[in-house]
Amino acid sequence: MLDSLDLPPADALAVDAYSRTVSSVVDRVGPAVVRVEPQSADRRRAGMGSGVVISPDGLVLTNSHVIAGATRARLALPDGQTTEATVLGDDPDTDLALLRATGARSFPSARLGDSKTLRRGQLVVAIGNPLGFESTITAGIVSALGRSLRARSGRLMDDVIQTDAALNPGNSGGPLVASNGEVVGINTAMIGGAQGICFAVASNTATVVLSEFIAHGRVRRASIGIAGQTVPLPRRLSLALHAGERAVRVGEVVSGGPASAAGLREGDMIVALDGHPVTGVDDLVRLLNADRIGRSVSLSVISDARLRTLDVTPTERR
Repeated sequence: MLDSLDLPPADALAVDAYSRTVSSVVDRVGPAVVRVEPQSADRRRAGMGSGVVISPDGLVLTNSHVIAGATRARLALPDGQTTEATVLGDDPDTDLALLRATGARSFPSARLGDSKTLRRGQLVVAIGNPLGFESTITAGIVSALGRSLRARSGRLMDDVIQTDAALNPGNSGGPLVASNGEVVGINTAMIGGAQGICFAVASNTATVVLSEFIAHGRVRRASIGIAGQTVPLPRRLSLALHAGERAVRVGEVVSGGPASAAGLREGDMIVALDGHPVTGVDDLVRLLNADRIGRSVSLSVISDARLRTLDVTPTERR
């Protein structure tokens, strides 16, 4: 086997630089990665995953599917100590959960970075506890950005990072770290049977969810009080009204809800919200975020083969 001494000087320097970068990331972030053992009501272990401490006072980010509905968890720290934690927030729609470790101590922590600065081909490091093997490190590159992935709740998660850093059961909830030592994602899923296709929730998504958890204890989302389905638009209608190829057909309007008050009817087709195209239910769910709660929005609707605009004031979805 070749070692760095057997390589041409330029290649040896590159290998050494790569090794130093990965080692530096591990030294900085590794102490903040914990094993998460959610506990059921009778305090039995319900499963196992990973998490990352993001503040010295013990705030821990992990996956919603790791917590699996539990309200408490046990954290195993890299130094061998354990501590209890309570669940502050759980959002299956983004597969993120926030815990707070109990006990008066200062925890090693990692910093959430800006995932928008990522580029394809950039080096990333995954740290976690796969298959019960503590503090395992894998490295790879950012394979793609802006992927969409279906959460276990059925909602489509946007802005997901694809990487080839190896993940296994138990890695879920652990950090995906850039070469500068900042956490740019929370590892969430792997594709069974695939080779080197793994995913992480972007850190910018985690930052938004984190602020909602801290402020409200949940992630708030808007609702206009309808049930709908994605349908294709007849080409003639699409061309005539300058609409897309698909829309959301309203199947039910909740009596007394925002859509009902605005005059939306069953059979109407929603094609845009505040000027943003709506080509399916996922678009509508994504656009109805917390910023639109209690604020009038403009719905572009096809009704009786005519395009009309309705002003609707969403309420918080429960």
